[in-house]
Amino acid sequence: MSLQIPQLDISDFDINQTDFVQRFGAAYHEWGFAGITGHGIPDDVIDQALDAAARFFSLPSTTKSRYLGSSDGFNRGYVPFGTEKAKDSVFVDLKEFFHVGKPWLEENIWPQEVTEFQSSMEVIYAKLDQLARRILRVVSLYLGLNEDYFENKLANGETLLRAIHYPPINDPTAPNVRAAAHEDINLITLLVGSEQAGLEVMSRQGQWVPIGSIEGSIICNVGDMLQRLTNTKLPSTTHRVVNPMGDLAKTSRYSIPFFVHPSPDMRLDCLSGCVDDENRCAYSPMTAGEYLEQRLREIGLRK
Repeated sequence: MSLQIPQLDISDFDINQTDFVQRFGAAYHEWGFAGITGHGIPDDVIDQALDAAARFFSLPSTTKSRYLGSSDGFNRGYVPFGTEKAKDSVFVDLKEFFHVGKPWLEENIWPQEVTEFQSSMEVIYAKLDQLARRILRVVSLYLGLNEDYFENKLANGETLLRAIHYPPINDPTAPNVRAAAHEDINLITLLVGSEQAGLEVMSRQGQWVPIGSIEGSIICNVGDMLQRLTNTKLPSTTHRVVNPMGDLAKTSRYSIPFFVHPSPDMRLDCLSGCVDDENRCAYSPMTAGEYLEQRLREIGLRK
C-alpha cells in the first residue's frame, strides 16, 4: 500500500471538537501535511484566481516587468524567473511568481492588463485568511492553549499570497527542478491548485511521497516558525516540486500558496507545554521578524 498524506474534513471540528483536534494533531505530528476538505471555499473562487494568474503570466516579459516589486524582500508584485532558490540549493527554482499582501503594511501592485486579477486575488486572499485562522484555532487547542492564542499575533504579520507559474520545461537535461527540496518559513501554508503532478513530501521513513489530487481539498502544511514554537511537536516537513515526466513537462503548472506569518515581534521560543526533561528546547530564542530576515537572505529574496 502506497503512502499518502492524511485527509481531514475541517467541518468535523464543528461537530466534535475534541475528536477532531486529536485526529488533527496526530496527522500533523506524523506528516506536517494534510489535505483539508470541508473548508467552504467555492471552486469558482479558486478557479478564477488560477485563471487570472495564468493570464498574467502569459503576458510578455516586458509587460510583466512593469510590475516588479522592491528587491528588498520582493513582498509585492512580480518576481521574475531565476530569482528564488531553496536554502542550500546550488540552482535557482524554475518558476516566476507574483506576491499579494496586506495593503496596510505595504501597497499592493496590480497589473492593468488582466482586469479581474485584483478582484480575484483579493477574494481568495480573504477566504484563505479565514481558513488559516480557523486551522490555527485547532492548532491552539491541540497544544493546550487558548483557542484564540494566535489571533492577536497575526495582525501585523506579512502573510503573503503567491501566485506561481512553473513554465514548460523544454530541456530534459535541466539540472534544477521546479522547486527544490525545502521547508516553508512561516507558521502554516495553505495551497490551492495542487492537482497537477509534481508536488512531493518527504515521509518520516525518508521516502518522497507524491501528493495526488484530493478532490475539493486545500493542502495545509506546517512551516518552520510553528515547528520552532512547538519544539518539533508539529514538524515542518521537507517538500519539493519535481519536473514531470514526458509531455507533462512541456505544460505550465500553476499554484497559489498562502504563507501565514505572525507579527514580527512574536516570539518563537519553545512553548512550555512542548518541553520536558526528555525533549529540551532545540531552538535558540528568536522573534518571527528576526527569523524571517535570516531566511529571506538564505533563499535570495533579501540582499
